Amino acid sequence: MEPLVVIKNCSYCLIHTPHLVRYGSKPRREIAHSPAVFGRIESSLRSYEDAVGYPPNQTFIGNISPDVLATIPRPWFDQDFSKTGPLKKLGRFGEILDQESFFGLLKLADTLNPGLVTLNQDVVPFLQEKIVAHPLFQQTRLEQEARSVEKSGTLVLQSGERLYGHCSGDRREEGRDDENLTSHNLLENLCTKASGALALKWLLHREQIEPEEIDFVISCGEEACGDRYQRGGGGMAKAIAEMCGCSMASGMDVKNFCAAPANGLITAAALVKAGIHRCIAVVGGGSLAKLGMKFQAFLENDMVILDDCLASMAFLVTVDDRQSPFIHLEKGATGIVPVHASSSDASVFRHYLLRPLEALGLSCTDIDRYATELQNPEIMEFAGAGDVAKKNYRKIAATAVLAKHLEKKEMQNWITKIGMVGFAPTQGHIASAVPYLGHAMKAMAGGEIQRVMFLARASLFLNRCTTILDGVSFILERNPRYLYS
Repeated sequence: MEPLVVIKNCSYCLIHTPHLVRYGSKPRREIAHSPAVFGRIESSLRSYEDAVGYPPNQTFIGNISPDVLATIPRPWFDQDFSKTGPLKKLGRFGEILDQESFFGLLKLADTLNPGLVTLNQDVVPFLQEKIVAHPLFQQTRLEQEARSVEKSGTLVLQSGERLYGHCSGDRREEGRDDENLTSHNLLENLCTKASGALALKWLLHREQIEPEEIDFVISCGEEACGDRYQRGGGGMAKAIAEMCGCSMASGMDVKNFCAAPANGLITAAALVKAGIHRCIAVVGGGSLAKLGMKFQAFLENDMVILDDCLASMAFLVTVDDRQSPFIHLEKGATGIVPVHASSSDASVFRHYLLRPLEALGLSCTDIDRYATELQNPEIMEFAGAGDVAKKNYRKIAATAVLAKHLEKKEMQNWITKIGMVGFAPTQGHIASAVPYLGHAMKAMAGGEIQRVMFLARASLFLNRCTTILDGVSFILERNPRYLYS
């Protein structure tokens, strides 16, 4: 058997940031149009305890499975989980971090001199105490320079009624008058870096390896780092590696809208297969721009705002350890959507669903579970977009029927078997297929399933340079060398 490339570990984190919702792209624009919207947003924010107890969030960090989530009555946001036991902010895969601790991480992520993040002197001892109490940052010290804050163009960092500090744009000569280096854009990038570093820290902790053992990092977030001459130039991968102490690693950013994490994993696996790198971390930080993206629907229904969490994730791709599930890299085994495929669902699914299966001599029914866009339906339905995951499973089943892999009368039972309820935040790249990877690894380790197919879409048309979309898929399979109990 040829050497395998495995996904050895993973981590998933949520950061509850209700008072950053105002800086999401949609809330920010609406507040500028009608300042009264700000007050309505502030009065509709949920508590950290409610965010921790929210069942989809517990599924994301691994404390409950998607199958268990599907049995919990909806609406999920209206359940009182305080009666079922202590709230679990730590999960099998990571954690749900509070807003104040994240302000401390933002300061740690800020390497500019003079800095972008300025903390109020009275909060530094409190944040220092919270940071060192965290299991992954016990040796960390918050460095706070004494300087006044220029209020013009700065963004406040607030939690409840308490002001923690400000985030400014680049005040240096080369940063002035550059719309890419304003406070909003730089706060977006710092949020991606800090949240991605949290996920990578958890990945290292879960695997019990030193940061120096990582030799390459691939970032797959949706941020756009760069100045006026190279907007979106990148560098997030090495910025996150630096923050986590991965001093031996190089890195690069992979961009493909929502499909970037799947592309990142395939790229990492190919680099390991080629012998170029041996131990690669694929990291996706959160998207500040997408906080509160659906807030209007929640306000109209007198609900709390549910898209109030930044999300991040990290995956470890290595040479075969004779235990972890492997990613199929045979010719044709990773699915693509070529340019000539157009954007029709029938054509797209034929290319990135059926073709990889044909290349491996498999049928649709040889896959135990399928992971597609796994957005939380409670968020999407209130916003009028419907249950995204359910729609995709119907398309998968219809494709299987057309390919004569499945009888039409078997469709609904098969969907129940191979599908799952969505549970991921509406942060495009975060929700696209890979949130299930941790649960898949757990199920494979228990011998419950053998193969999972991950299908991710990319909305290329959003760049206004084309009208087509993209898609990518890969198949993860239980390691044949592992003896399961």
